Amino acid sequence: MQERYQIDRRALIRGATLGGIGLGLSGLFPAWAQPVSAGIGPQMPTLSGEEVRLEVAHSAFTVGGRTGHAVTLNGTLPAPLIRLREGQNVRIHVANGLDEDTSIHWHGLLLPFQMDGVPGVSFPGIRPGETFTYEFPIRQSGTYWYHSHSGLQEQQGHYGPLILDPADGDPVGYDREHVIVLSDWSFLHPHEILRKLKQQAGYFNRQRITLAGRLSGDPEHRMSVEDREMWARMRMDPTDILDVTGATYTYLINGHSPEENWTGLFRPGERVRLRIINSGAMTIFNVRIPGLTMKVVAADGQNVRPVDVDELQISAAETYDVIVLPAKDRAYSFVAEAMDRSGLGRATLAPRPGMSAPVPPLRDRPILSMRDMGMDGMDHGPAQSRDHGGGLGSGHHGAAEAAQPMDHGDMDMRDQANAPQVRLGPGVDMIAPMPRDRTGEPGLGLENVGHRVLTYRDLAALTPPSDRRPPTRTVEVHLTGNMERFMWSFDGVALSEGAEPIRLARDERVRMRLINDSMMAHPIHIHGHFWSLVNGQGDHQPLKHTVNVLPGGTVDLDMTADAPGDWAFHCHLLLHMHAGMMRVVKVRPLDGDAA
Repeated sequence: MQERYQIDRRALIRGATLGGIGLGLSGLFPAWAQPVSAGIGPQMPTLSGEEVRLEVAHSAFTVGGRTGHAVTLNGTLPAPLIRLREGQNVRIHVANGLDEDTSIHWHGLLLPFQMDGVPGVSFPGIRPGETFTYEFPIRQSGTYWYHSHSGLQEQQGHYGPLILDPADGDPVGYDREHVIVLSDWSFLHPHEILRKLKQQAGYFNRQRITLAGRLSGDPEHRMSVEDREMWARMRMDPTDILDVTGATYTYLINGHSPEENWTGLFRPGERVRLRIINSGAMTIFNVRIPGLTMKVVAADGQNVRPVDVDELQISAAETYDVIVLPAKDRAYSFVAEAMDRSGLGRATLAPRPGMSAPVPPLRDRPILSMRDMGMDGMDHGPAQSRDHGGGLGSGHHGAAEAAQPMDHGDMDMRDQANAPQVRLGPGVDMIAPMPRDRTGEPGLGLENVGHRVLTYRDLAALTPPSDRRPPTRTVEVHLTGNMERFMWSFDGVALSEGAEPIRLARDERVRMRLINDSMMAHPIHIHGHFWSLVNGQGDHQPLKHTVNVLPGGTVDLDMTADAPGDWAFHCHLLLHMHAGMMRVVKVRPLDGDAA
């Protein structure tokens, strides 16, 4: 289907004048993220071709009337859109204008490991005043992104979108497309955020269950005395959903705050493709467009069989492409609500500049349950308080299951040594006694919202993967941590403690089983490869480079170790990775080595 970009130019300029707060700063935004966008058509200025140049530098960034320090590429936040084509070769020259090392990781791209951009793993980093040239062929198509893998620069604005057009025809037909980059911004330096989390668990959690709330009779605060005592013994809080919250974050869409209201234009009746990228450092978002169905057509850049949903949860570092068909001459709110409901990002889809639509209020926050501790079938308390929607979501589990009693009297989570490969110690505060596959659930807080919510089991690859061999072995990896001390690891060993690499033979077909022993969701990302998500879709298991593992949940992932080299494998919640939840996957032999 031909793409059409014929919005009246005078209307666009008029809307830019009327469109709201922050438009005077429009020069700080790249072309694709201007306050009012007609879409990323062929005429849109992008970085493309065989040679691309980027400069990393310090910049001022203003949002909500305040100005803070950012790390930007080519002076904009988010960074410029890079648009390349499958089959081409590209040279990307990255100049470091900072006073510290930097890097760029090409998230989700299949490339030589020396070009992957992870300091200390695949290359030494880019020193101040130096330029590094990334050079690699484009072997795939889809929606991806790029970001720093140095320190905590990603949180400071060092991220941008990357689109790879297919060499042949695109199986997805659309008339217009918009890039939607979700992110989280704080005026606190990320090292200060980390320091506060180390000093006090739940420092940014302003939604704790209080005595006044319990006495109010509000269903959101309903919890038995037994459950309250159990949570107290474990020194855990059932409202501890996200480490960093709307207490310090402003949630941005294409670099714009909710008040600035980024607007993407359409003509009624068009098929509009939204390329949604979660570049949030620490935020998992629930995305919906009230009044519009979203047809999911791609996940992590890979085409999937279309599936209609009203809402989806997108974890940090994931991407989803959706098609929407706004038939009416009206505006629609695009809502990206933080998973803990402490804030939201908001944008507008509209036929004309200056229009807006109602923004739904924040919904009741989710409450962790026995299921989130890996105690499936023992749930009788907090999970019931999450049913505020009056309907059943995709992950509903029956009242009979939820009502089974449990004796918490002598429970010591660290005595559950059902995983001997996990090193127990101060960095591990619990081992889930009965973890289960939760890929059929829509995500924390979305179980009973009363409309269709995407689950991983809904995803089916459009075409079968090239390698359908069964795995020859299983590599089990436990996601471990101590929430009170903000310590994170795999198998109880942080990267800084000398965690052993995961060693794979070249072209080996292996199953990775991720077991989440913590009570937080973790988006786990592997570099240089895609996993086949084992989700019941047979030969059409979807390919994913980032998978969200729910608390107390397991995920099975099959992969072919066909990319020789050293690859990062980590939680994509930036501060979790920085605190130690990272390993190296070594695939051998390298090219030129003896077999």
